[in-house]
Amino acid sequence: MIVCTVQWQKTTRRGLFPLSDLITLRDPRSPAAEAYRALRTSIQFAGVDAPIHTLLVTACAGEDGKSLAIANLAVTLAQGGQSTILADADLRRPAQHTLWKQGNEKGMTTMILDGEALREPPLKPVGVENLALLTSGIIPPNPADLFGSKRIDEVIAALKGRANLVVFDAPPVLAVTDTALLATKVDAVLLVIRAGVTRRDHARRAREMLEGLKVRVIGAALTNAPREAGVTY
Repeated sequence: MIVCTVQWQKTTRRGLFPLSDLITLRDPRSPAAEAYRALRTSIQFAGVDAPIHTLLVTACAGEDGKSLAIANLAVTLAQGGQSTILADADLRRPAQHTLWKQGNEKGMTTMILDGEALREPPLKPVGVENLALLTSGIIPPNPADLFGSKRIDEVIAALKGRANLVVFDAPPVLAVTDTALLATKVDAVLLVIRAGVTRRDHARRAREMLEGLKVRVIGAALTNAPREAGVTY
């Protein structure tokens, strides 16, 4: 079981999710960036016996800074030599397109609704070697219906055919049913827990809920931790 602490990082004020907030790109030698590399290593070890090609990352009940943490993790995975797709599966409050300053006209919903997009996924380059972004696309009226459809299996298969690892940014697991539906279709799930924000009972309920679905929960990443907290396993 992974328990990785990602140290506190200072952010700028230029926009909600300025690209410079990605500590793995802005300051790759910082303790926070090193913590993401430690998380990458832990995920790789977790996949030794049962390979992880699709990883869903979610929070418990609130935002908990998950999207920023997922973006930094995806950068680190790509920098480690794995071809990686970062897919925004939060079809209620998508953030990856804003974080990466990309348009969001086409994305995951396009692949679910349009069979042509399965052959040519609307992936976007983000200027990081080995990393491509699939934004959410147009927000649908009921995302749970899309994740409960058979087409989502085809979407996952199409993305797996184009990368070593597909990382899904999913909504908080206790807030909506979308994440539970998608979690049953991926190889592993990682929880993001924010120090001083995430309630302990929410973290416990999130883990119990996922494990009740027979989902493989490989661990948790603690964000917003004090600088002196370091990295633990």
